Amino acid sequence: EVQLVESGGDLVQAGGSLRLSCAASGLTFDVWAIGWFRQAPGKEREGVSCISSSGRTTYSDSVKGRFTISSDNAKNTVVLQMNSLKPEDTAVYHCAAYAEGVCGYGWDYWGQGTQVTVSS
Repeated sequence: EVQLVESGGDLVQAGGSLRLSCAASGLTFDVWAIGWFRQAPGKEREGVSCISSSGRTTYSDSVKGRFTISSDNAKNTVVLQMNSLKPEDTAVYHCAAYAEGVCGYGWDYWGQGTQVTVSS
């Protein structure tokens, strides 16, 4: 059974940094793609970043240059390093897994989410 558990969300001031983790079980990153998404109150879910099974990474324009996604195969964890945070980054952040290993398509499993709040 695939399980994804996010952690690392917190309250931080604008300009600060946070490191989100997505701990995965039941899958391996050389097969599955892992994506990070966020949803703010009253807004649609937004794709933030993704890492494919080949290690290719993608970012939304809103976070490019500030966020970095990486995988730690030994720990079976995908990390989203978020720097220069802005109040508009406030949202619940979820990670998701796709069995076909590529980014930009359907997602098979989702984590429960972790809250990120950026104060101005």
